Amino acid sequence: MSSRDKNTQAPRDLSQNLGLSLFGAADVREVREEFRLEPNTRRRFDWALSLGLRLSGAVMDDIVDRPTPLYFHHYRQLNNFLDRAALQMASFIQNHGFQALPIAASQIIDWDRQQAHVSHKRIGVLAGLGWIGRNNLLVNPDFGSRFRLVTVLTDMSLAPGSPLEFGCGACRACLAPCPAQAIKDTREEFDHQACYEKLKEFRRAGLVSQFICGVCVKACRVGVRKKP
Repeated sequence: MSSRDKNTQAPRDLSQNLGLSLFGAADVREVREEFRLEPNTRRRFDWALSLGLRLSGAVMDDIVDRPTPLYFHHYRQLNNFLDRAALQMASFIQNHGFQALPIAASQIIDWDRQQAHVSHKRIGVLAGLGWIGRNNLLVNPDFGSRFRLVTVLTDMSLAPGSPLEFGCGACRACLAPCPAQAIKDTREEFDHQACYEKLKEFRRAGLVSQFICGVCVKACRVGVRKKP
């Protein structure tokens, strides 16, 4: 087993012990200039771990055409869980003599561009956890889009996954349910502004106090028909 494989296996084992649903490693050297971090910070990290936690099917089934209080609470709880997991993972890596930077699961720093410090779904793609679907979300072969992600950047050399090909095929189950009609026939046509305006509308209506929806997350049927 190579040193990279060994370096990757220990965090993988920890992720399973922490109860995470998804684990992947990525080489981020080609994309790190996109990170919304100080240059001296982002250039320290060549690698990243992408960690994911599956959403509750029962909570998602409660959504019809707008976010629900159940989903809002569940969303926050998953983010808290992932943030703690990322902190534990970063501490584990640091205790092994390397540097690690946990990136919050949900912390938008530029709402006009809807950008965070790091794109978790972009890291997820590089780690081989899924592809960007028509819904502009990461789609996993087993869970569809029904999961949340967090990222840990590190200078520990890892064995990266391989990006998956676009796997939505002819499925367009997310188009019609989208309350903003932001999802189009191709993922490149996704209407970011229409989506954001609908999120603001949900928040103004008092449905949730964050810019979330969940309708397209529920609609993504990839992997949902599989037995747990």
